[in-house]
Amino acid sequence: MKKTLYKLATIVCAIAMLNSCSLDEYNPAAGDASLTAFKAWSGLQLNCYSPLYSQLFSATDYLSVAEPGTDLWFVKANGTSGKELFYYESLTTGTNATNKLFKQCYSMIASCNSVINEAKNVTDGTEADIKVLVAEAKCLRAYYYSVLVCQFGPITLNLDKVGTTILNPVRSTEAEIYTQIVKDLKEASADLGVQPYKNNYARVTKKSALGLLARVYAQGAGLDLTEDGKSYWQRAKEVSVDLITNATTYGAYLYPDVSDLWADANNRNNKEALFIAAGPQAGESDALNFAQGANKLYAYTCGNPGALTEFWNANHKPSDKGYFYGRMNSSTYMPSKYLMDCFDPTWDKRWENSFTYGYSEWSMVQPSPAWVTYEKGTVTITQAMIDKYKLNPTLLGQKYYPYADCNAITTTYGGNQYPASVWPKGDHSGNVANLLHPKKVYVVDYPIAPDDDRFNIVCSKTRLTDAEKLNYRYFVINIDDLYDSEGLPWSAPFDQTGTSAGTNAYQAYPSLNKFNWSYTGVFMGSNLQVKYGDMFVMRMAEVYLIAAEAEQKLGNGPEAAGYLNVLRERSVRDGVAKTSVKLATATEDNIFDEYAREMCGEFNRWALLKRHKAFETRLQKYNTRAYASFTSVCYYRPISQDFLSQISNKEEFGDNGYGTTANSGLK
Repeated sequence: MKKTLYKLATIVCAIAMLNSCSLDEYNPAAGDASLTAFKAWSGLQLNCYSPLYSQLFSATDYLSVAEPGTDLWFVKANGTSGKELFYYESLTTGTNATNKLFKQCYSMIASCNSVINEAKNVTDGTEADIKVLVAEAKCLRAYYYSVLVCQFGPITLNLDKVGTTILNPVRSTEAEIYTQIVKDLKEASADLGVQPYKNNYARVTKKSALGLLARVYAQGAGLDLTEDGKSYWQRAKEVSVDLITNATTYGAYLYPDVSDLWADANNRNNKEALFIAAGPQAGESDALNFAQGANKLYAYTCGNPGALTEFWNANHKPSDKGYFYGRMNSSTYMPSKYLMDCFDPTWDKRWENSFTYGYSEWSMVQPSPAWVTYEKGTVTITQAMIDKYKLNPTLLGQKYYPYADCNAITTTYGGNQYPASVWPKGDHSGNVANLLHPKKVYVVDYPIAPDDDRFNIVCSKTRLTDAEKLNYRYFVINIDDLYDSEGLPWSAPFDQTGTSAGTNAYQAYPSLNKFNWSYTGVFMGSNLQVKYGDMFVMRMAEVYLIAAEAEQKLGNGPEAAGYLNVLRERSVRDGVAKTSVKLATATEDNIFDEYAREMCGEFNRWALLKRHKAFETRLQKYNTRAYASFTSVCYYRPISQDFLSQISNKEEFGDNGYGTTANSGLK
């Protein structure tokens, strides 16, 4: 969604929305606004996509609602940043992320309504074009409502166009909302094509609507909803199995090798994507000038290896200067011990394709003249480092060499680009002709050899004794040591003793790398804190997980295992027999574990635990700090304070039980 989305939608929709009051942007509203020219109407339709990348899938707000507060994530150093959503501590109607999510989704629902309702009044444009654009709007409206009803429960269902504000909104039941979502998605899937409108891969298609329909049925199944005498679990099974069985017909695809899924070359127009939030691409055209938002999520979901200052050259710490990793200065999300324990990297390539676990220095030899010579990318091992980090004494005077080398490419739009390549192991020549070009530079094949001098810090899944660590050139951090006896993160060095203050190893945990890319077009010039990569809203692997989940809930464990095995087998590394990782049957815990391995960080964990009513059991086992504050009220997020402050019946509408209104509003 390039020049058309960023330029036309921005200009046309700014005019179209000029006369609506601020409340209309997210409050359910109705009125007599009219759009008859196809250009203006289709411009408003384009605007219905706008928050996907500019807000929901680039800023941290939606991620902090969709993933934390579960068994997967902690706050770094057991801190207080984001405690409302990570740990349910002081969660209120004014909590920024939930407040913004409520408004962002409602703002687009009003626009979708206008597109759908005004289609009959459009005086130009072809019937075929109007039909598919209406179907897209229905798919998008269904998506935004699916987020709202999942997070906030029985909110107001409104299908009227932008216009006069309703100051006394009435809640709809969750069943009513899900019924409308299902209706929209069925109608959208019937009218959307297999190929996107005008070949724009950022637009939704038939497979998008069907994938969302399977997801919505699964979520509604948690409320024991039915349709025509069939449970929503049965419906989820039917839709997901149909999409899997007839994938070719629908244009759906599952990469046979999980490493191809996350390859940099496949970030744009990814074949496994069912629905994406498309980012702008630097260097492509002046459409970049109209782009809104850039992805900050890798900076929040990374560890902080730069805290171990001795292992980095001046200005090379990832938290300070980020030409290779990006500027890793906002690290907040720390993976839980449960999430780390889910991975068995001896067979599962999803480990390194999800987490960067080995950290390294870098150079910039490719630019001419070199910005950072190969020698400047090296670090000499000192006696102080050996003493502090208990390294092998024989390493004194030896060096850590760069793993990566970053280029600097000037582009017309978007500023310099810094795509990285990899120096071969054991080659210290600094000759750029020898550089390697892996699928993704942040994916470091497991295991890292003990003598690999390109790495300075490695997080080990295998627990090593101090004596065993002496066999490794790099500083080894046992991942298990990052957590205390309750499985929570340490808030201070875990390796301090009576004679030593310890190290900052507790901050250098594995970094989620799903939101980090390195290719020309993804960098935002000199702003090293953000990148422009495409984001999955939904991908085909989730359909397999939903099929397995539905089968398991319907009592069909062996059938459920079959769908999980497809994902497991494509993740098996070379040399491991695929038959050795097959499940014979699947339990609910198997479902939870496979979702964690496949989808961690991808905006679905909170919804998964909600529909299984599993917060209490999972948090008690794996996130005791969150469990201490979790109550049944937390199954619904607080209603937006901004919304409540602008309606006339806030006491009646309620805040979902958070104590700022007389009633909860829940029935």
